[in-house]
Order: sequence, then structure tokens, then C-alpha cells
Amino acid sequence: MKKSIKLAVFDIAGTTIKDNSNVAGSFQHAFLNHGFENVTLAEANEKMGYPKPLAIQAILSNHISDKAHITADLIGAIHEDFVQNMIDYYRTTTGIAPMDDAESVFESLQDLGIKVGLDTGFSRDITDVILERVGWQKSTLIDITICSDEVERGRPYPDMIQVMMDRFGITDPKEVIKIGDTEVDVNEGHNAGCLMSIAVTTGAFSEEELLKHHPTHIVNSLTEILDLIDQ
Repeated sequence: MKKSIKLAVFDIAGTTIKDNSNVAGSFQHAFLNHGFENVTLAEANEKMGYPKPLAIQAILSNHISDKAHITADLIGAIHEDFVQNMIDYYRTTTGIAPMDDAESVFESLQDLGIKVGLDTGFSRDITDVILERVGWQKSTLIDITICSDEVERGRPYPDMIQVMMDRFGITDPKEVIKIGDTEVDVNEGHNAGCLMSIAVTTGAFSEEELLKHHPTHIVNSLTEILDLIDQ
């Protein structure tokens, strides 16, 4: 094992929690509710991992020629719809569960003295519903969770990782690894200077799509991470 690794930061939807593109679908539906019928599922999927208000603004800029019409009220209304969709989805839909190997990997990392963190493009209200649903809200398997609305800048900026590092007294980003299923996860790891910025193919994007963003490694399951840190 690389003994210097002290913290592993994981994404949530598509990385440690089964997704099946439902997040992108709910995101698209929020736009449809406000009359933006040309927003496609592919367009919504491209923004997975970003803080949702910023993602909404970016998508609106593709569909509204007069940028003065992209107001804070419009962004807020679409975001409110998305949040409610996600809360309802994670509270009521069957099949919400951790990735099959997530909990065993968390436990193995902690046995090696590595803290386990979760960060996400979701706001805290959605995240808490997810954590409660899968039994992680008070689980000892998770050492820390940080959400995009709890920092000044969400992914791909390194702020969430830096908050975790500060919490655990870690000063060297080369003692941290980042794991996620989207472009912004990979870039967050790079921007933070992490030892590894690992992409997983279990979520939003294929291996071919993820390669474009130059992760240090690509894995098909979380268990492969244990092999990487043991090299």
C-alpha cells in the first residue's frame, strides 16, 4: 500500500449509490416543467456532477438567446423542482442501494487507516435523504460528507476536498485520492492535486468518454481501488 494515503473521497450517485440515469432524467424533467422542451437527456447528463444551479445556468444559456432572461428567479425555480424531484425519488423509489462493493471497500480502506469521505454536486437536503435511505447517515463507514452548497465553489473546483483535508489535518494533497464517475469528479481530483483521480465506469459515462478527461486510472468496480493503493 502507498502508506501516505490518508483520505479517499468518493462521489455519490453513480459511484457509491446505484443511479441508472435517474438523476439526469429528473434534471431534464425540471426543465420540461418550465417550458424548456428542447433540453435533452444527453444534455442533462453532460452536466452530471456539477453544482446544480451552475448546471442549470449553463443549460439555459444554450436555449435562451437573450441572457438577460436567465434570471436568478428562473434558475431557482428550476432548481427547486429538481430538488423536490430528487427528494421524492430517493425517498420512495425501490432499488435505492449502495453499489454492491461500496461498503466492503469503505471498510477495507478504514482498516488501512484511510478516512472515507463523500462529496457531491447535490445540495445537503438531497444528500441527507440519500444517506438516510441507504443507512449511511450515522454509519461509521463514512467519516465525512461535504455537499456543493456547503462550499463557495463546487466541483470541478477543489473546495470540497480541501474542506475534508482541513478537517483531518491533511496538508499534502498527494495523501488523498478521488473517485467518481463524471468529468467533474476527475477534474476535481486533478485540481486538488490528488495522488490519484480515479474514474469509475459504473455511472454516467463509458470508459471511452472518461478517457477524454485524463483520469490517472479507470476502474470498472470500486474493489479495483484496493489493488491500486496496494501497488
